[in-house]
Amino acid sequence: MSGPSAPPKLTVDPEFKATCPPLSHEERSGLERSVLDEGVRDPLVLWGDRLLDGHHRLEICIEHNIPFETVQREFANRDAAKLWLVKNQLSRRNLSPFAKTELELVREPLIAAEAKQNQGRRTDLLPKSTKGSINTPQEIAERAEVSGDTVFKVKTILEKASEETKEKLRRGDPDISVNRAYLVLMHNERKAQLVRNLNSLARPAGEYDVIVIDPPWPVEIILRDRSPNQLSMPYPMMTLEAIAEMRPPMAEHCHVFLWTTHRFLPDALKILEAWGVKYCCQFTWYKPGGFQPFGLPMLNSEIALYGRRGTPPFVDVKDFKVCFQAPRGKHSEKPEIFYDMVRRVTAGRRLDMYGRRKIE
Repeated sequence: MSGPSAPPKLTVDPEFKATCPPLSHEERSGLERSVLDEGVRDPLVLWGDRLLDGHHRLEICIEHNIPFETVQREFANRDAAKLWLVKNQLSRRNLSPFAKTELELVREPLIAAEAKQNQGRRTDLLPKSTKGSINTPQEIAERAEVSGDTVFKVKTILEKASEETKEKLRRGDPDISVNRAYLVLMHNERKAQLVRNLNSLARPAGEYDVIVIDPPWPVEIILRDRSPNQLSMPYPMMTLEAIAEMRPPMAEHCHVFLWTTHRFLPDALKILEAWGVKYCCQFTWYKPGGFQPFGLPMLNSEIALYGRRGTPPFVDVKDFKVCFQAPRGKHSEKPEIFYDMVRRVTAGRRLDMYGRRKIE
């Protein structure tokens, strides 16, 4: 570290500095105003030549060429010095729940190591925190004043999230919470796994005379901070361009039933055209209930566009109607009454693409 205010041999240790949670913009501005108006009231704490406490004050002093004082602390080893640093941070700052939990997680193995070193020594004269390990999530949660579930989520975020996300959580960014960061992380992991599963599937062999297809439309998912938490669709979604380029394995003469939603109905018609399928009509599944967007009617129906390549015949057109009623099943699951109809009115090799369950 250089600068006219810095004492000789002062070293900023990257690990010690990383242990100190970042200041919010308001906290940094307030500290800077205080240092400019009153100077550095508290000396910076050193262990040998390594800075333990005062990283933000040091940056401000060097930026503005302000003098400061230092004081030495003695510790048996590096872990002891780091433990003091963590305790000091926990006692002095208004920390975000994430930053406080992170510090408690840093402190836990240090206390456990200190307790191990104290084995065989008199413990009645030692601080209570050094007499044994505190290696339980519940105790960490109590000291951090968060739930045990939050401790688990913080551990996961520390292990898997980006540095940008972790820095926002440390600063207490109001636009993101521990729960939301965890949900986004799990959503992305789930999505990546589903894509890997999809890529491992073999394309159906040969061509088919009848194809029912329910593409994974690119539905937007809203990640909620509170229950119900919908992490992702239970399948990998595709872009409209990818669906249009997919080209189902159609025979020369082929019946095509393309399931779509109200939102993607215009796109579905274009996709049939891109596949070389002539649109004929639509089948409507009337349901006893459905999702109701804000300010709009309830969407209690789903649509299967029917089109054909070539001139495939229907083998039975008695009681063959474009509307049918059936109860709702699991998410995106299509009713058995629809498949009964398809089996009755068509013949040949049949394929159900992207189905949510096994269909005979």
